Amino acid sequence: MNQAIAWWIVAGLLVAAELATGTFYLLMLAVGAAAAALAAHLGLSLPIQMVTGAVIGGAAVALWHMRRSKQVRLPAHADRDVNLDIGQTVQVQHWAKDGRTTVKYRGADWQARFQGEGQPHSGRFVIRAVDGNCLLLDAA
Repeated sequence: MNQAIAWWIVAGLLVAAELATGTFYLLMLAVGAAAAALAAHLGLSLPIQMVTGAVIGGAAVALWHMRRSKQVRLPAHADRDVNLDIGQTVQVQHWAKDGRTTVKYRGADWQARFQGEGQPHSGRFVIRAVDGNCLLLDAA
């Protein structure tokens, strides 16, 4: 079997494994295998193909890991990727003296608490986080 075809098969298997597991790092290794396949198409020797695949794949994994480690992750109660309510708006009619209210949201009454600066007023507010069954609101 041609070496380039073998590398393309390895790249395809790594992509299939990534799709089955959801491990994005396997996709970075598939990039390395594709680089090795390109090296084989250029007629480079097998050791150079292996080094090319290892260096490119390893660098891709390292870069992806550094990129992910620099991302600031919000706590789950305030992360829009975890809770789709965050960022939605609600209408507040009146506030209690302790900064609490009840709002109509998604067809139900929800307890809400003001989280922003200053005194809350009636009007439109944005959901910034969810604490149990209490919406934490800030001015829109």
